[in-house]
Amino acid sequence: TWLAVAMAGATPMPVDADPATMNIDLSLVEAAITPRTRAIMPVHLYGAPVAFAGLRALADKHGLMLIEDAAQAHGGRDGDRTVGNLGHAAGFSFYPGKNLGAFGDAGAVVTNDADLADAVRMLGNYGAKVKYHHDSAGGNSRLDPLQAAFLSVKMKHLDAWTQQRRAIAAIYSARLAGSNDLRLPQIAAGTEPVWHLYVVRHPARDALQKALAARGVPAALHYPIANHQSGAFAAQFAGQSFPVTEEICATCLSLPIGPHLSLSDAEEIAGIVRDVAAGL
Repeated sequence: TWLAVAMAGATPMPVDADPATMNIDLSLVEAAITPRTRAIMPVHLYGAPVAFAGLRALADKHGLMLIEDAAQAHGGRDGDRTVGNLGHAAGFSFYPGKNLGAFGDAGAVVTNDADLADAVRMLGNYGAKVKYHHDSAGGNSRLDPLQAAFLSVKMKHLDAWTQQRRAIAAIYSARLAGSNDLRLPQIAAGTEPVWHLYVVRHPARDALQKALAARGVPAALHYPIANHQSGAFAAQFAGQSFPVTEEICATCLSLPIGPHLSLSDAEEIAGIVRDVAAGL
């Protein structure tokens, strides 16, 4: 998300995470808006939608674009609206590991703004509407027709796969409630996640991951380095701290989830996680 902002020639202005949902802290957004702000870009992290009503009102108040990073949230909902329909535009990823994944890198932008749609098509086609007529400095990011064909087939199964993810997440949340020092994911009121990842937090994360691996549970690390501490942005944000984000990065661990797992698999994994956490 930050790299897209930087590559557009803009400057990312971070807002810390909500300690409950791990998404953007909505209470901090307005204070981060300056006269140079052009857009708000919330991320539906781990497949959990951001509650959008207040953000849309804030964007309208300040005359800003509202761009969703929906890369992990195919089919997620805020109230009666699916992600991708909440802001002015949204980006989806079809990387093979996503809830709706192609057989290679792929993605899409969705919008109901015809002019913006034309601009995005041009940017993905060398900045040209007509071959060799380059009206802007675009690149080559066209969706391969073969990947589109794969996605068209897999899309028919997305709802069933999502229901399986939700069933697995429900087992984890029920079986792991009250586990020693284990913080479970919380979902914003009125939203419906698609559980791209099921991310827990534990103060002894590394020890937990190692102990789970020894029991045959391949828990994974996703985003263990905060963006403002990465090599690409560390100098720019030197001296700044985003404590909730830093705590999440230091303690987060993703439990196995996906339609490839059965509900009995989820029960077994939850039992092992609970046993291991109790022993740390």
